[in-house]
Amino acid sequence: MAKGCCTSPRAAGTTTWTRASILQARERAMDAEAADAQADRGLDEGACERAEAGKGRTRLIWVTVSSPRGELDAGFEVIPATELLEEEQFDEFKTGFYCPVNIGDVFASNKYQVLGKLGFGTTSTVWLARNLQEHDYVALKVFTRHHGETCKAEFRTYETIDKANPSHPGHRHVRTALNMFTIDSPRGHHQCLVQRPMWDSWKDLLRRNPSRRFSEALLKGGLQHLLQALDYLHTECKLVHTDIKADNILHAIIDQGILKAFVEEEMETPSPRKYVDSAPVYMSRRFNLPEDFGRIVLSDFGSAVRGDAKRNHDAQPNVYRSPEVMVKAAWSYPVDIWNVGAMIWDVFQGSHLFHGEDPTGKGYTTRAHLAEVIGLLGPPPLDLLQRGVRSKEFFSEDGKWIAHVPIPQGNSLEKAERVLAGRNKDMFLNFVGGMLTWRPEDRKTARELLEDPWLNTWEISD
Repeated sequence: MAKGCCTSPRAAGTTTWTRASILQARERAMDAEAADAQADRGLDEGACERAEAGKGRTRLIWVTVSSPRGELDAGFEVIPATELLEEEQFDEFKTGFYCPVNIGDVFASNKYQVLGKLGFGTTSTVWLARNLQEHDYVALKVFTRHHGETCKAEFRTYETIDKANPSHPGHRHVRTALNMFTIDSPRGHHQCLVQRPMWDSWKDLLRRNPSRRFSEALLKGGLQHLLQALDYLHTECKLVHTDIKADNILHAIIDQGILKAFVEEEMETPSPRKYVDSAPVYMSRRFNLPEDFGRIVLSDFGSAVRGDAKRNHDAQPNVYRSPEVMVKAAWSYPVDIWNVGAMIWDVFQGSHLFHGEDPTGKGYTTRAHLAEVIGLLGPPPLDLLQRGVRSKEFFSEDGKWIAHVPIPQGNSLEKAERVLAGRNKDMFLNFVGGMLTWRPEDRKTARELLEDPWLNTWEISD
Protein backbone atom coordinates (compact mmCIF):
# COMPACT_ATOMS: atom_id res chain seq x y z
CA MET A 1 0.00 0.00 0.00
CA ALA A 2 1.41 3.36 -0.98
CA LYS A 3 0.57 6.91 -0.13
CA GLY A 4 1.20 9.89 -2.33
CA CYS A 5 -0.27 13.15 -3.45
CA CYS A 6 -1.11 14.16 -6.97
CA THR A 7 1.58 15.75 -9.13
CA SER A 8 -0.31 17.86 -11.61
CA PRO A 9 0.82 20.78 -13.74
CA ARG A 10 -2.59 22.33 -13.09
CA ALA A 11 -1.80 22.61 -9.41
CA ALA A 12 1.24 24.83 -9.82
CA GLY A 13 -0.21 28.28 -10.23
CA THR A 14 -0.08 29.30 -13.89
CA THR A 15 1.86 26.18 -14.78
CA THR A 16 -0.38 24.17 -17.13
CA TRP A 17 0.03 21.40 -19.63
CA THR A 18 -0.69 20.95 -23.29
CA ARG A 19 -1.67 17.79 -25.13
CA ALA A 20 1.63 17.94 -26.98
CA SER A 21 3.61 18.02 -23.76
CA ILE A 22 1.72 15.03 -22.34
CA LEU A 23 2.23 13.07 -25.52
CA GLN A 24 5.91 13.91 -25.36
CA ALA A 25 6.05 12.78 -21.73
CA ARG A 26 4.32 9.51 -22.50
CA GLU A 27 6.63 8.73 -25.37
CA ARG A 28 9.63 9.34 -23.14
CA ALA A 29 8.17 7.27 -20.33
CA MET A 30 7.92 4.32 -22.73
CA ASP A 31 11.58 4.65 -23.69
CA ALA A 32 13.65 4.93 -20.53
CA GLU A 33 16.99 5.16 -22.22
CA ALA A 34 15.90 7.95 -24.51
CA ALA A 35 14.45 9.86 -21.56
CA ASP A 36 17.63 9.50 -19.56
CA ALA A 37 19.73 10.63 -22.48
CA GLN A 38 17.54 13.67 -22.93
CA ALA A 39 17.72 14.44 -19.23
CA ASP A 40 21.50 14.14 -19.23
CA ARG A 41 21.86 16.50 -22.17
CA GLY A 42 19.52 19.04 -20.62
CA LEU A 43 16.22 20.16 -22.08
CA ASP A 44 15.81 23.29 -24.14
CA GLU A 45 12.04 23.00 -24.59
CA GLY A 46 11.03 24.98 -21.54
CA ALA A 47 10.97 24.68 -17.79
CA CYS A 48 10.89 21.06 -16.64
CA GLU A 49 9.84 19.33 -13.50
CA ARG A 50 11.41 16.03 -12.47
CA ALA A 51 10.09 14.02 -9.58
CA GLU A 52 11.92 11.43 -7.53
CA ALA A 53 10.23 8.05 -7.21
CA GLY A 54 11.79 5.33 -5.11
CA LYS A 55 15.49 4.90 -5.86
CA GLY A 56 15.39 6.31 -9.36
CA ARG A 57 13.88 9.38 -10.92
CA THR A 58 10.58 9.22 -12.73
CA ARG A 59 11.07 9.50 -16.44
CA LEU A 60 8.04 11.71 -16.81
CA ILE A 61 9.05 15.16 -18.04
CA TRP A 62 6.54 17.97 -17.94
CA VAL A 63 6.90 20.76 -20.46
CA THR A 64 5.38 23.76 -18.74
CA VAL A 65 3.84 26.81 -20.32
CA SER A 66 1.85 29.71 -19.02
CA SER A 67 -1.65 29.74 -20.40
CA PRO A 68 -5.00 31.20 -19.31
CA ARG A 69 -7.96 28.84 -18.82
CA GLY A 70 -9.46 29.90 -22.14
CA GLU A 71 -6.49 28.54 -24.09
CA LEU A 72 -6.38 25.42 -21.94
CA ASP A 73 -10.00 24.63 -22.73
CA ALA A 74 -9.41 24.97 -26.46
CA GLY A 75 -9.61 21.70 -28.38
CA PHE A 76 -12.34 19.90 -26.47
CA GLU A 77 -16.05 20.30 -25.93
CA VAL A 78 -17.10 22.05 -22.73
CA ILE A 79 -20.38 20.66 -21.43
CA PRO A 80 -22.93 23.39 -20.56
CA ALA A 81 -23.35 24.14 -16.87
CA THR A 82 -27.06 23.28 -17.14
CA GLU A 83 -26.32 19.71 -18.29
CA LEU A 84 -25.49 17.15 -15.59
CA LEU A 85 -22.53 15.00 -16.58
CA GLU A 86 -21.95 11.49 -15.21
CA GLU A 87 -21.14 11.51 -11.46
CA GLU A 88 -22.41 15.09 -11.19
CA GLN A 89 -25.92 13.62 -10.90
CA PHE A 90 -25.15 12.02 -7.52
CA ASP A 91 -25.54 13.70 -4.14
CA GLU A 92 -22.02 12.58 -3.25
CA PHE A 93 -20.68 14.89 -5.96
CA LYS A 94 -22.78 17.81 -4.79
CA THR A 95 -21.36 17.40 -1.29
CA GLY A 96 -17.78 17.32 -2.56
CA PHE A 97 -17.04 13.64 -1.86
CA TYR A 98 -15.57 12.81 -5.29
CA CYS A 99 -11.85 13.14 -5.89
CA PRO A 100 -11.02 15.81 -8.50
CA VAL A 101 -9.01 13.98 -11.19
CA ASN A 102 -7.61 15.54 -14.35
CA ILE A 103 -6.29 13.72 -17.37
CA GLY A 104 -2.51 14.11 -17.08
CA ASP A 105 -2.41 13.91 -13.27
CA VAL A 106 0.27 11.72 -11.75
CA PHE A 107 -0.36 9.77 -8.54
CA ALA A 108 1.40 7.51 -6.03
CA SER A 109 4.85 9.09 -5.88
CA ASN A 110 4.82 9.82 -9.60
CA LYS A 111 4.05 6.24 -10.59
CA TYR A 112 0.67 6.39 -12.37
CA GLN A 113 -0.29 8.96 -14.99
CA VAL A 114 -3.98 9.37 -15.84
CA LEU A 115 -4.70 8.88 -19.55
CA GLY A 116 -8.49 8.97 -19.74
CA LYS A 117 -11.74 8.22 -17.95
CA LEU A 118 -13.25 4.74 -18.20
CA GLY A 119 -16.36 5.06 -16.06
CA PHE A 120 -18.08 6.20 -12.89
CA GLY A 121 -20.40 5.00 -10.16
CA THR A 122 -21.94 6.12 -6.89
CA THR A 123 -18.77 5.38 -4.93
CA SER A 124 -15.91 5.88 -7.41
CA THR A 125 -14.60 6.95 -10.78
CA VAL A 126 -12.40 4.69 -12.91
CA TRP A 127 -9.49 5.85 -15.06
CA LEU A 128 -7.02 4.34 -17.51
CA ALA A 129 -3.49 5.17 -16.43
CA ARG A 130 0.05 4.29 -17.34
CA ASN A 131 2.50 2.80 -14.88
CA LEU A 132 5.49 5.01 -15.59
CA GLN A 133 7.88 2.70 -13.77
CA GLU A 134 6.85 -0.62 -15.30
CA HIS A 135 5.63 0.82 -18.62
CA ASP A 136 2.23 -0.85 -18.77
CA TYR A 137 -1.41 0.14 -18.44
CA VAL A 138 -3.52 -0.02 -15.28
CA ALA A 139 -7.01 0.97 -14.18
CA LEU A 140 -7.37 3.30 -11.20
CA LYS A 141 -10.58 3.04 -9.19
CA VAL A 142 -10.67 6.28 -7.18
CA PHE A 143 -13.16 6.09 -4.31
CA THR A 144 -15.20 8.93 -2.90
CA ARG A 145 -13.93 10.45 0.33
CA HIS A 146 -16.41 8.66 2.61
CA HIS A 147 -15.84 5.21 1.08
CA GLY A 148 -12.23 4.77 2.10
CA GLU A 149 -13.02 1.83 4.34
CA THR A 150 -14.98 0.23 1.48
CA CYS A 151 -11.87 0.40 -0.66
CA LYS A 152 -9.67 -1.08 2.07
CA ALA A 153 -12.11 -3.92 2.67
CA GLU A 154 -12.34 -4.63 -1.06
CA PHE A 155 -8.55 -4.68 -1.31
CA ARG A 156 -8.33 -7.20 1.55
CA THR A 157 -10.88 -9.35 -0.29
CA TYR A 158 -8.79 -9.18 -3.46
CA GLU A 159 -5.74 -10.29 -1.49
CA THR A 160 -7.68 -13.31 -0.21
CA ILE A 161 -8.87 -14.13 -3.73
CA ASP A 162 -5.43 -13.84 -5.26
CA LYS A 163 -3.68 -16.08 -2.73
CA ALA A 164 -6.28 -18.79 -2.04
CA ASN A 165 -5.34 -21.25 -4.81
CA PRO A 166 -3.86 -19.76 -8.00
CA SER A 167 -3.80 -23.21 -9.64
CA HIS A 168 -7.61 -23.49 -9.58
CA PRO A 169 -9.07 -22.95 -13.10
CA GLY A 170 -11.45 -20.33 -11.72
CA HIS A 171 -8.64 -18.12 -10.39
CA ARG A 172 -8.07 -16.51 -13.79
CA HIS A 173 -11.77 -15.64 -14.04
CA VAL A 174 -11.83 -13.55 -10.86
CA ARG A 175 -10.49 -10.01 -10.84
CA THR A 176 -7.74 -9.09 -8.41
CA ALA A 177 -6.00 -5.85 -7.37
CA LEU A 178 -2.38 -4.91 -7.95
CA ASN A 179 -2.05 -2.21 -5.33
CA MET A 180 -3.82 0.40 -3.24
CA PHE A 181 -2.71 3.93 -2.39
CA THR A 182 -4.05 7.17 -0.95
CA ILE A 183 -4.63 10.36 -2.91
CA ASP A 184 -4.42 13.58 -0.91
CA SER A 185 -6.59 16.24 -2.51
CA PRO A 186 -7.83 19.64 -1.33
CA ARG A 187 -11.09 17.87 -0.46
CA GLY A 188 -9.53 15.20 1.74
CA HIS A 189 -8.12 11.69 1.48
CA HIS A 190 -9.24 9.27 -1.24
CA GLN A 191 -8.37 5.59 -1.47
CA CYS A 192 -7.51 4.18 -4.89
CA LEU A 193 -7.39 0.59 -6.14
CA VAL A 194 -4.97 -0.32 -8.92
CA GLN A 195 -6.13 -3.13 -11.23
CA ARG A 196 -5.59 -4.52 -14.70
CA PRO A 197 -7.77 -2.67 -17.21
CA MET A 198 -10.69 -4.69 -18.57
CA TRP A 199 -12.80 -4.48 -21.69
CA ASP A 200 -16.58 -4.11 -21.73
CA SER A 201 -18.95 -5.67 -19.23
CA TRP A 202 -21.79 -7.95 -20.25
CA LYS A 203 -24.07 -4.93 -19.92
CA ASP A 204 -21.93 -2.97 -22.38
CA LEU A 205 -21.85 -5.93 -24.74
CA LEU A 206 -25.64 -6.11 -24.71
CA ARG A 207 -25.81 -2.44 -25.67
CA ARG A 208 -23.45 -3.03 -28.59
CA ASN A 209 -25.62 -5.89 -29.88
CA PRO A 210 -28.63 -4.72 -31.96
CA SER A 211 -30.69 -7.68 -30.70
CA ARG A 212 -29.97 -6.64 -27.08
CA ARG A 213 -29.39 -10.26 -26.09
CA PHE A 214 -26.67 -12.92 -26.24
CA SER A 215 -26.56 -15.80 -28.67
CA GLU A 216 -26.76 -19.30 -27.19
CA ALA A 217 -23.06 -19.92 -27.91
CA LEU A 218 -21.99 -16.66 -26.30
CA LEU A 219 -24.11 -17.40 -23.23
CA LYS A 220 -22.72 -20.92 -22.81
CA GLY A 221 -19.11 -19.80 -23.17
CA GLY A 222 -19.60 -16.95 -20.73
CA LEU A 223 -21.43 -19.08 -18.17
CA GLN A 224 -18.66 -21.68 -18.19
CA HIS A 225 -16.17 -18.98 -17.19
CA LEU A 226 -18.54 -17.39 -14.67
CA LEU A 227 -19.30 -20.69 -12.96
CA GLN A 228 -15.60 -21.50 -12.76
CA ALA A 229 -15.15 -18.15 -11.01
CA LEU A 230 -17.94 -18.96 -8.56
CA ASP A 231 -16.60 -22.43 -7.89
CA TYR A 232 -13.26 -20.85 -7.01
CA LEU A 233 -14.88 -18.21 -4.80
CA HIS A 234 -17.11 -20.68 -2.97
CA THR A 235 -14.75 -23.62 -2.51
CA GLU A 236 -11.29 -22.06 -2.29
CA CYS A 237 -11.88 -18.51 -1.05
CA LYS A 238 -14.98 -19.24 1.07
CA LEU A 239 -16.59 -16.04 -0.26
CA VAL A 240 -20.09 -15.11 -1.42
CA HIS A 241 -20.09 -12.39 -4.08
CA THR A 242 -23.72 -11.21 -3.45
CA ASP A 243 -23.72 -8.68 -6.32
CA ILE A 244 -23.58 -10.63 -9.57
CA LYS A 245 -24.99 -8.59 -12.44
CA ALA A 246 -24.12 -7.82 -16.04
CA ASP A 247 -22.20 -4.68 -14.97
CA ASN A 248 -19.78 -6.75 -12.89
CA ILE A 249 -18.93 -9.40 -15.49
CA LEU A 250 -16.05 -8.09 -17.60
CA HIS A 251 -13.82 -9.28 -20.45
CA ALA A 252 -10.06 -9.49 -20.08
CA ILE A 253 -8.04 -7.51 -22.63
CA ILE A 254 -5.81 -9.59 -24.88
CA ASP A 255 -5.76 -7.12 -27.79
CA GLN A 256 -3.35 -4.50 -26.48
CA GLY A 257 -4.07 -2.36 -29.52
CA ILE A 258 -7.31 -1.07 -27.99
CA LEU A 259 -5.31 0.48 -25.12
CA LYS A 260 -3.02 2.32 -27.50
CA ALA A 261 -6.00 3.40 -29.62
CA PHE A 262 -7.75 4.74 -26.50
CA VAL A 263 -4.76 6.97 -25.70
CA GLU A 264 -4.35 8.16 -29.27
CA GLU A 265 -8.03 9.03 -29.57
CA GLU A 266 -7.92 10.98 -26.30
CA MET A 267 -4.99 12.97 -27.67
CA GLU A 268 -6.59 13.62 -31.04
CA THR A 269 -10.16 14.19 -29.80
CA PRO A 270 -10.08 15.10 -26.10
CA SER A 271 -13.03 13.99 -24.00
CA PRO A 272 -15.81 16.52 -23.39
CA ARG A 273 -15.73 17.92 -19.86
CA LYS A 274 -16.88 20.66 -17.55
CA TYR A 275 -15.78 22.28 -14.30
CA VAL A 276 -18.09 22.57 -11.33
CA ASP A 277 -16.70 24.83 -8.61
CA SER A 278 -13.26 24.17 -10.17
CA ALA A 279 -13.77 20.37 -9.91
CA PRO A 280 -13.37 18.59 -13.27
CA VAL A 281 -16.02 16.21 -14.59
CA TYR A 282 -15.09 14.21 -17.71
CA MET A 283 -17.20 12.21 -20.12
CA SER A 284 -16.10 8.57 -20.08
CA ARG A 285 -14.53 7.08 -23.19
CA ARG A 286 -15.14 3.51 -24.33
CA PHE A 287 -12.61 1.06 -25.67
CA ASN A 288 -12.95 0.05 -29.31
CA LEU A 289 -13.94 -3.46 -30.34
CA PRO A 290 -10.94 -5.78 -29.90
CA GLU A 291 -9.64 -8.14 -32.54
CA ASP A 292 -10.05 -11.02 -30.09
CA PHE A 293 -12.25 -11.35 -27.00
CA GLY A 294 -10.59 -12.24 -23.72
CA ARG A 295 -11.85 -14.51 -20.96
CA ILE A 296 -14.75 -13.60 -18.68
CA VAL A 297 -13.69 -12.02 -15.37
CA LEU A 298 -16.00 -11.56 -12.38
CA SER A 299 -15.33 -8.22 -10.70
CA ASP A 300 -16.43 -5.79 -7.97
CA PHE A 301 -16.12 -7.49 -4.61
CA GLY A 302 -17.18 -4.55 -2.47
CA SER A 303 -20.19 -6.49 -1.17
CA ALA A 304 -18.53 -9.91 -0.82
CA VAL A 305 -18.82 -11.69 2.54
CA ARG A 306 -17.51 -14.87 4.13
CA GLY A 307 -19.63 -17.87 3.22
CA ASP A 308 -18.59 -20.14 6.07
CA ALA A 309 -20.64 -18.06 8.52
CA LYS A 310 -24.33 -17.77 7.66
CA ARG A 311 -26.01 -14.39 7.98
CA ASN A 312 -29.41 -12.90 7.17
CA HIS A 313 -28.79 -9.24 6.33
CA ASP A 314 -30.26 -7.77 3.14
CA ALA A 315 -28.14 -8.32 0.03
CA GLN A 316 -28.14 -8.65 -3.78
CA PRO A 317 -29.54 -6.41 -6.54
CA ASN A 318 -33.31 -6.10 -6.09
CA VAL A 319 -34.49 -8.14 -9.08
CA TYR A 320 -31.94 -10.90 -8.33
CA ARG A 321 -32.68 -11.33 -4.61
CA SER A 322 -33.03 -14.94 -3.59
CA PRO A 323 -36.01 -16.23 -1.55
CA GLU A 324 -33.94 -16.70 1.63
CA VAL A 325 -32.72 -13.10 1.41
CA MET A 326 -36.25 -11.80 0.90
CA VAL A 327 -37.70 -13.61 3.93
CA LYS A 328 -34.52 -12.88 5.89
CA ALA A 329 -33.49 -16.47 6.54
CA ALA A 330 -29.84 -17.44 7.01
CA TRP A 331 -28.05 -17.48 3.65
CA SER A 332 -24.70 -18.35 2.13
CA TYR A 333 -23.21 -19.51 -1.21
CA PRO A 334 -26.53 -20.55 -2.87
CA VAL A 335 -27.64 -16.90 -3.11
CA ASP A 336 -25.03 -16.46 -5.86
CA ILE A 337 -26.46 -19.43 -7.75
CA TRP A 338 -30.00 -18.00 -7.66
CA ASN A 339 -28.52 -14.67 -8.74
CA VAL A 340 -26.97 -16.22 -11.87
CA GLY A 341 -30.15 -18.11 -12.73
CA ALA A 342 -32.26 -14.95 -12.61
CA MET A 343 -29.66 -12.88 -14.48
CA ILE A 344 -29.59 -15.32 -17.41
CA TRP A 345 -32.97 -13.94 -18.46
CA ASP A 346 -31.55 -10.44 -18.79
CA VAL A 347 -28.74 -11.43 -21.13
CA PHE A 348 -30.42 -14.29 -23.03
CA GLN A 349 -34.14 -13.50 -23.08
CA GLY A 350 -33.83 -9.71 -23.19
CA SER A 351 -35.86 -8.93 -20.07
CA HIS A 352 -35.96 -9.47 -16.31
CA LEU A 353 -37.36 -12.72 -15.00
CA PHE A 354 -38.64 -10.83 -11.94
CA HIS A 355 -39.41 -7.13 -11.55
CA GLY A 356 -40.87 -6.69 -8.07
CA GLU A 357 -42.89 -3.62 -9.07
CA ASP A 358 -45.54 -3.02 -6.45
CA PRO A 359 -49.05 -2.47 -7.87
CA THR A 360 -49.43 0.66 -5.73
CA GLY A 361 -46.76 2.34 -7.84
CA LYS A 362 -44.23 2.67 -5.00
CA GLY A 363 -41.55 0.85 -7.01
CA TYR A 364 -39.77 -2.32 -5.98
CA THR A 365 -41.11 -4.16 -2.93
CA THR A 366 -40.29 -7.54 -1.46
CA ARG A 367 -43.95 -8.58 -1.41
CA ALA A 368 -44.35 -7.93 -5.14
CA HIS A 369 -41.17 -9.87 -5.87
CA LEU A 370 -42.24 -12.83 -3.73
CA ALA A 371 -45.63 -12.87 -5.48
CA GLU A 372 -43.85 -13.21 -8.83
CA VAL A 373 -41.70 -16.07 -7.56
CA ILE A 374 -44.81 -17.88 -6.29
CA GLY A 375 -46.47 -17.36 -9.66
CA LEU A 376 -43.46 -18.92 -11.38
CA LEU A 377 -42.42 -21.71 -8.99
CA GLY A 378 -45.52 -22.33 -6.89
CA PRO A 379 -45.82 -21.80 -3.11
CA PRO A 380 -42.67 -21.96 -0.95
CA PRO A 381 -41.99 -24.93 1.34
CA LEU A 382 -43.06 -24.37 4.92
CA ASP A 383 -39.66 -25.26 6.36
CA LEU A 384 -38.06 -22.37 4.46
CA LEU A 385 -40.65 -19.92 5.75
CA GLN A 386 -40.08 -21.10 9.31
CA ARG A 387 -36.45 -19.97 9.01
CA GLY A 388 -37.28 -16.44 7.84
CA VAL A 389 -37.51 -13.48 10.18
CA ARG A 390 -39.78 -11.63 7.72
CA SER A 391 -41.91 -14.60 6.63
CA LYS A 392 -44.81 -13.58 8.87
CA GLU A 393 -45.15 -10.32 6.91
CA PHE A 394 -46.11 -12.28 3.80
CA PHE A 395 -47.31 -15.74 4.89
CA SER A 396 -49.55 -17.22 7.57
CA GLU A 397 -48.23 -19.85 9.96
CA ASP A 398 -49.42 -22.61 7.65
CA GLY A 399 -47.72 -21.00 4.62
CA LYS A 400 -50.66 -19.22 2.98
CA TRP A 401 -50.04 -15.93 1.14
CA ILE A 402 -51.40 -12.99 3.15
CA ALA A 403 -49.62 -10.01 1.59
CA HIS A 404 -51.98 -7.66 -0.24
CA VAL A 405 -50.50 -8.25 -3.67
CA PRO A 406 -52.11 -10.60 -6.21
CA ILE A 407 -50.08 -13.61 -7.33
CA PRO A 408 -49.61 -13.60 -11.12
CA GLN A 409 -51.48 -16.48 -12.71
CA GLY A 410 -50.53 -18.78 -15.58
CA ASN A 411 -46.75 -18.22 -15.36
CA SER A 412 -43.98 -20.79 -15.53
CA LEU A 413 -40.31 -21.02 -16.46
CA GLU A 414 -41.36 -22.76 -19.65
CA LYS A 415 -43.54 -19.82 -20.69
CA ALA A 416 -40.88 -17.30 -19.62
CA GLU A 417 -38.35 -18.93 -22.00
CA ARG A 418 -39.09 -17.57 -25.48
CA VAL A 419 -35.92 -18.24 -27.50
CA LEU A 420 -35.35 -22.00 -27.62
CA ALA A 421 -37.51 -24.92 -28.70
CA GLY A 422 -37.81 -28.66 -28.42
CA ARG A 423 -35.16 -30.72 -26.66
CA ASN A 424 -32.82 -27.75 -26.47
CA LYS A 425 -35.42 -25.80 -24.50
CA ASP A 426 -36.10 -28.74 -22.19
CA MET A 427 -32.38 -29.13 -21.42
CA PHE A 428 -32.02 -25.37 -20.83
CA LEU A 429 -34.98 -25.32 -18.43
CA ASN A 430 -33.50 -28.25 -16.54
CA PHE A 431 -30.22 -26.30 -16.29
CA VAL A 432 -31.77 -23.11 -14.90
CA GLY A 433 -34.16 -25.15 -12.78
CA GLY A 434 -31.13 -26.31 -10.84
CA MET A 435 -30.50 -22.70 -9.85
CA LEU A 436 -34.01 -21.35 -9.29
CA THR A 437 -35.33 -23.34 -6.34
CA TRP A 438 -37.03 -22.10 -3.18
CA ARG A 439 -34.75 -23.99 -0.81
CA PRO A 440 -31.10 -22.93 -1.07
CA GLU A 441 -29.97 -26.46 -0.22
CA ASP A 442 -31.84 -27.77 -3.29
CA ARG A 443 -29.81 -25.63 -5.69
CA LYS A 444 -26.91 -27.10 -7.58
CA THR A 445 -23.41 -25.86 -6.82
CA ALA A 446 -21.32 -24.03 -9.39
CA ARG A 447 -19.23 -27.18 -9.89
CA GLU A 448 -22.33 -29.31 -10.48
CA LEU A 449 -23.68 -26.77 -12.97
CA LEU A 450 -20.40 -26.87 -14.87
CA GLU A 451 -21.13 -30.53 -15.61
CA ASP A 452 -24.66 -29.88 -16.89
CA PRO A 453 -25.41 -31.46 -20.33
CA TRP A 454 -26.99 -28.30 -21.78
CA LEU A 455 -23.96 -26.17 -20.90
CA ASN A 456 -21.57 -28.70 -22.44
CA THR A 457 -23.47 -29.50 -25.65
CA TRP A 458 -22.96 -26.92 -28.37
CA GLU A 459 -25.46 -28.30 -30.87
CA ILE A 460 -28.65 -29.89 -29.57
CA SER A 461 -31.07 -31.48 -32.02
CA ASP A 462 -34.50 -32.97 -31.38
